[in-house]
Amino acid sequence: MVKHVLSNLLLLWSLSLDLHKTGQAQHAPKEQSWNNHNLLSVPLDLDVSLRSLDLSNNFIRQLHTLALPYLEQLDLSSNQLDLISERAFENLARLELLNLSRNGLNNNPGSNSKALQSLSRLKSLDLSMNGLNDASVELYLKNKSSLDRLKLSSNVLTRLSHQLFKESKGVRAVFLDDNLISEIEEGTFEPLSQLETLNLAKNNLVRICDFKLHQVKYLDLSRNSMEFFVTREDDHSYMLEILDLSYNKLLYFPIVPTNNRLRYLHLQNNMVGALKSEAAAVSAVNSLYNEILSQKTVRKNNLHANWRLMPLIYIDLSFNHFRSFPLETLSLLTSLETLNFSNNCLQNIFWNVRNYSHTGHVRQLYFQSLKRLDLQSNGLAHVSPLFLDALTQIETLHLQDNSVQPCAFNYRLGGSQKAQQINSSGSCVTFGQLRTLKHLDLGENNIKELEPGAFQRTSLVSLNLAKNVHMVMHEGALEGVETTLESLIISEINSSHLPLPCMSALTQLNMSNNHLDMIPSGLSCSPLRELDVRNNVFVTLNHSLLHALSLHLAVMFISGNHFNCCDSGWLTVLNEKKIKLPDINNTECFTSARHFLMSEYLKDSLVYCSVHTKAQEVHSGPMFIVVLFVTVSLALLIVFSRKLCCTQRSFLV
Repeated sequence: MVKHVLSNLLLLWSLSLDLHKTGQAQHAPKEQSWNNHNLLSVPLDLDVSLRSLDLSNNFIRQLHTLALPYLEQLDLSSNQLDLISERAFENLARLELLNLSRNGLNNNPGSNSKALQSLSRLKSLDLSMNGLNDASVELYLKNKSSLDRLKLSSNVLTRLSHQLFKESKGVRAVFLDDNLISEIEEGTFEPLSQLETLNLAKNNLVRICDFKLHQVKYLDLSRNSMEFFVTREDDHSYMLEILDLSYNKLLYFPIVPTNNRLRYLHLQNNMVGALKSEAAAVSAVNSLYNEILSQKTVRKNNLHANWRLMPLIYIDLSFNHFRSFPLETLSLLTSLETLNFSNNCLQNIFWNVRNYSHTGHVRQLYFQSLKRLDLQSNGLAHVSPLFLDALTQIETLHLQDNSVQPCAFNYRLGGSQKAQQINSSGSCVTFGQLRTLKHLDLGENNIKELEPGAFQRTSLVSLNLAKNVHMVMHEGALEGVETTLESLIISEINSSHLPLPCMSALTQLNMSNNHLDMIPSGLSCSPLRELDVRNNVFVTLNHSLLHALSLHLAVMFISGNHFNCCDSGWLTVLNEKKIKLPDINNTECFTSARHFLMSEYLKDSLVYCSVHTKAQEVHSGPMFIVVLFVTVSLALLIVFSRKLCCTQRSFLV
């Protein structure tokens, strides 16, 4: 009897296990969304096999027991939740992701936090925007040993205690941005051996005196009130790859760990470079370092010693207070590929490099890996040729909104007398030194004349000359780049003549906002795919040139011109070749009678132009009759006068 009962029980258990597995297979991907349904409570008829449930953007205030044993993801964000039953999550044994952001969990933190303690498998918890203070957060983080990702953004935390993460030491990513944190106790983050991402942006932190987080890869300290960032030299290996110190009050370059993997450094929108010279800035930061760390043995240059070992490939120094270019400090970054130095206070880049010998030779430094340099909006007028020589691998150079004047090709070699007279101040820039240059932006530089061969010896692929009002382009200005240039922007220079040569690689050309009435014929050999001639004074376009361009042309912008409606064969060419005209609905044309939208004219062009022709005929008909009448009358008068004269003579005889 006992054996029979046991066998039946085993059979039932086997069947139930099979049914359970089958049910799992059938319902594994199931999820349900009640997002933005104006719910006041959790629906009662939820499928128990749900894996993911979205209840965000509703009006739920209280949460009671949820019987969803297979649930893995639950989103309750953007409700009015302020009371969670102690047993609410008791049956959510598989829950891994819980989003409780944008609620009122600052109320009842004691009872609410107890509900969360039953979630033993929770990996991701979002408590952002709940008005939580320091004590409340500590309660919510109890029994969270499985936690991998924690978001506490936009609360009211002011101080981080070393007790905060004592029960969640396995966390990998912590987001504490947009709080009121002004103090971090020693030992708060150090025990988090798995921590890789730490976001402390938008707080009230003033300084980092001794950075010790060896395990962190990404550290965001942007938008605080940071005055300096210093790391004590030690033998530890730091994993830090991205450091964001932007939008702070830094006066100096940071001193980072010696043994580091830092690749991206964000220092934009600070006060770095406010001191007059690079030497003064380096001396000041070294003195600060020794003072903060109470160094007994003072090394000559801590900053440079640390920077020399940094494997940086990207640094952003835009919107700082640099009045001189920190040549020596930045040249130490031998892996640097991208440097953003825009929106500073540079007017000149002089070669202010200290010499360590008495030979009299100027010491040459090199930026041996630098490929992209942004010097936009600095007021630059002079750039030392030695600085250009240092850019041995440069490919992209942004000089927009400066006062740079390109030299003629032969300027540095002695040059013609005219070129020497034009550039007598020596303030022009010889781009021919940059053999590897591919992308050059010279927009808004108030360039007066673009001399012949200005870009000779470069390998330019794209060139921007826009907004150089009244720039005169000389014949041969683009000599040397005719076979490499693919994109040319030459808009808003108020020119009526552009001596563009045959450019066999050009695919994109912007000539908008000028006074042009014809497309340069030299472009007939260019494989243009996009052409912009907006806001010029075109009345018609060259049919044969468009035929030649239509082999490659895909898009053309034409609005803002003064096209003749009845001389629109060029438009027929474009339509036949199926070239896109995105602004055709904004393009006007004219007849002697009125203006039309081009799209309106195209609907019945024959009618508009035939009416125009008939009107001309109607007006010319009466005029012809009048002229004919006057002519005949004059002829008759002359004949009559002659006869009268002859009659009088006969009578006298």
